[in-house]
Amino acid sequence: MKSYVIHILRAMPSQGTLEGRYVGRAQSPLPMGAVSELAGLKREYRYPEGELYCASPAVSCVDTLKILYPKAEPEVVLELAECDFGDWENRTAEELKNEPGFKEWLMGRGAPPNGESGQVFFRRVCGGFQLLVKNMMARGCASAVLVTHAGVMTSILAAFGLPKGEPQDWLCDPGFGYSLRITPMLWMREPVAEVFARVPEEK
Repeated sequence: MKSYVIHILRAMPSQGTLEGRYVGRAQSPLPMGAVSELAGLKREYRYPEGELYCASPAVSCVDTLKILYPKAEPEVVLELAECDFGDWENRTAEELKNEPGFKEWLMGRGAPPNGESGQVFFRRVCGGFQLLVKNMMARGCASAVLVTHAGVMTSILAAFGLPKGEPQDWLCDPGFGYSLRITPMLWMREPVAEVFARVPEEK
């Protein structure tokens, strides 16, 4: 039976992220340093190809994909967006330290005002990944590359990856990631994906 492979890569950090801001829905571009770093990674490593190229809606994710794969036509997966930080969007921890509920949120409790809790974010991301797999199967695409945020990637791997691990176990540097293999018969019985490689490979 046909299997499906998805290569998940962590996007380079946006300018706002480097400034320590909570950037979820705001469009913050890649700094020139990240662009140069990606160019260096392309010279040193061999990035996996795919029949389908997808990205989270943030410009940092789309631009990371475009730099790594100049000929690709990325499809944006809205359900795999970064967390919605609501009223805390684009602000730093220093600016928020006295906001009601901020310290509790850092400990995994509650949600930003008008934003998403960790649980809501996790469920949305899992649903978005399942939709991506469903679309791949329906279209007969055997392989895909997904460029996304660290939190989105670690949530997907914690939810579906084999061997099992916590989100923090799947952290990796920007520009790097993992390859997952999905076997339809197993996926239909229990949605799990074999994590079989780290990417990219050295040339």
